[in-house]
Amino acid sequence: MAVKQKASAEHQSLAGFYFFYFASIGAFLPYWNLYLKHLEFSARQIGELSAVLLATKIFAPYMWGWVADHTGKRLSAIRIASFIGMMIFAATLFSQSYWSLLIVLAGYSFFWNATLPQFEAATMNNLGDSKHLYSRIRLWGSVGFIVTASLLAPALEKFGIQHLPWIILIILLLTWLNTLLVNESPPSLKKIASSSMLKTCMQPQVFALLLACFLIQASHGPYYTFFSIYAEDNGYSRSLVGQLWSLGVLAEVGVFYYMYRWLPLFGAKRLLVIAMLLTVVRWWLTAYYVEYLSILLFAQLLHAASYGLFHASAIHLIDKYFSGSIQGRGQALFASISFGLGGSLGSLMSGYTWNTIGPAYVYLLAMAIAIVALVQYLWIVKPSLREI
Repeated sequence: MAVKQKASAEHQSLAGFYFFYFASIGAFLPYWNLYLKHLEFSARQIGELSAVLLATKIFAPYMWGWVADHTGKRLSAIRIASFIGMMIFAATLFSQSYWSLLIVLAGYSFFWNATLPQFEAATMNNLGDSKHLYSRIRLWGSVGFIVTASLLAPALEKFGIQHLPWIILIILLLTWLNTLLVNESPPSLKKIASSSMLKTCMQPQVFALLLACFLIQASHGPYYTFFSIYAEDNGYSRSLVGQLWSLGVLAEVGVFYYMYRWLPLFGAKRLLVIAMLLTVVRWWLTAYYVEYLSILLFAQLLHAASYGLFHASAIHLIDKYFSGSIQGRGQALFASISFGLGGSLGSLMSGYTWNTIGPAYVYLLAMAIAIVALVQYLWIVKPSLREI
């Protein structure tokens, strides 16, 4: 009984981190670019400022992953990185010029982006033989996103979007405080990896997975950078835009809740393929039918697949392929290639093309990128799809 209570308390502290971490993203993703628009930045500048938040994910997570793997002090690295990131973000309260914000956001994201991949590894270590429960813990991140995305819409409409940096800073503080409640659980760090990082990455199924992660995240660039602006420009109120974001993440919660059943039933690889196929459908609907609320609602529900189903399946595969002494770097590489390189290039692509080819064609380009992700994965991995 005492062991179960201890495990339950540990799971709650893990869930708390996800809640606050993604609560900050729930404040960031739907509203930060509206805040930048409020500061009268151009679409190109907004794309660049969004890209720099993601660009540091290309190298920062791997650097911190190397430190965590070699020192075994994963939670210490998480606490230090989240604290410094929070302190740097505080400068946004006074920085409103393009170059000052660019520098501040680059510094903030270098530290803050390093925390989640290492926390994913820490969560897997804490779960031990109960890794199938990961999605049940991770879903609290989606709940945190929904809470802030929903509550901030009416608050910002009433009091003004200029208060957004203060709100985000408070959430970052709560996230850091929660890291102090989590215990280090490093048993897997004591194992010796069966192969090197390079050899692991060169395995066809691992290479295909990483490429799919890069392409799918790149296809999300227009959504994460311009969806709020896109929706407002098509007549939707700011409150409704916040609800649309929340709807997508609510659907994601449903996926995380049932993922522990689906993984053994269908296998991570098959679920990954389904997620990519539905991502293609999502961007097609968003491109052509944004003015139809009912169809846009359905497209938002597909976030359950394009993010929730894809992410949970990918995390499961990454944890299987990268084990032992390369565990932290494996999670970091996943974050670097997908959310870092893919996300930043997707944001840049959408920023540079938004006013030239038009929003609908930008989403069609995102659809084409998702198709490439699906085709290459099927081509390379199809013979072993029944595995896992």
